[in-house]
Amino acid sequence: MKKVCVFCGSALGVGDVYLKDAVNLGKALVAGGYELVYGGSNIGLMRVIADTVMRGGGRVTGVMPRVLAGREILHQGITELKLVDSMEERKRVMGQLADGFIAMPGGIGTLDELFEALTWNQLGIIRKPVALLNTGGFYNALCRFLDQVTDQGFIRNEHRASLLVEDDPQKLLKMMDGFLPAETLPGWVEELKRDTEKRHG
Repeated sequence: MKKVCVFCGSALGVGDVYLKDAVNLGKALVAGGYELVYGGSNIGLMRVIADTVMRGGGRVTGVMPRVLAGREILHQGITELKLVDSMEERKRVMGQLADGFIAMPGGIGTLDELFEALTWNQLGIIRKPVALLNTGGFYNALCRFLDQVTDQGFIRNEHRASLLVEDDPQKLLKMMDGFLPAETLPGWVEELKRDTEKRHG
């Protein structure tokens, strides 16, 4: 793993805990020799982690839709900037550039990016680690919900287990380096077909 894409908020959140962890993750990326790929913004946690990596001498690639760049939230001080035509293209380009993905605390956009990456892994489109930096237990409720969805048979156990969770940035990066992808298509889809035929006809 050489390039890590970080999904995170365009806000700083309540208090300083999220800001501090963005700094810690940025420093851990630099210490590990990883490049940062992110959304290209100069606000919120996105700016904090980009600034931290740049100050540490690391490389940062930002990917931003032109419509957002026109709103003057573009980070002008990063190593490389890629402008794209849509939010969908932004996710696709970040997915192509990165070797792994970390979701820090964030809002709707962060969750959208997280679940897109998880879906790519589930379908075998990519075979890359996807992880949560669970600052202050931010994602505890989400993890419980995913456990419930798994218990109800809508997520396979191996796909649920493939989402890595840790509150320490250095430990999380180590987990990602040791990631082994779950079974991909067509094996588990065949099981779903058999179950559907058996129970529905």
